[in-house]
Amino acid sequence: MDLKNFIRSVADFPKPGIDFKDITPLLNNPAATQNCLDLLLSGINNEKIDKVVAIESRGFFFGTLLANRLQAGFVPIRKPNKLPFTTHSASYELEYGTDTLQMHTDAIKAGDRVLIHDDVLATGGTAKAACDLVEKAGGIIVQCNFLMELAFLNGRDKIKDNIVFAALTY
Repeated sequence: MDLKNFIRSVADFPKPGIDFKDITPLLNNPAATQNCLDLLLSGINNEKIDKVVAIESRGFFFGTLLANRLQAGFVPIRKPNKLPFTTHSASYELEYGTDTLQMHTDAIKAGDRVLIHDDVLATGGTAKAACDLVEKAGGIIVQCNFLMELAFLNGRDKIKDNIVFAALTY
């Protein structure tokens, strides 16, 4: 099954010049979703995973499925002021300014083996901030795992000290 057939390109969204990769057709097809989950799991190579950390919001779709299949805990990483308990924060650069991600301080214990998941690896800023949060908590990053990689944006360069797996590459 060619999963790219289930990714819709939307020109000029959310702003002119962006070719947005819409995953809702993939999520709307149970067979494609299962195939994608199996592909994401195949990249883990039977590594022991204690926690799956997923990034708001599209990372949550497969992040929870991965955690369930791996019998691991699920840890959401969110934008500021969305989590109700004390948090660690990590900021990262955007094209114009900065943004911040947060994770509960008790979500990861020192030595936990962590899979970081998000829908897209683009410029790598969000992924790098997630790596920083996991490392601040004492977690060991086993892999950074993505549904899609936009390779032309060189996001791997920001997380090059980690194993990176993407189910699809554009």
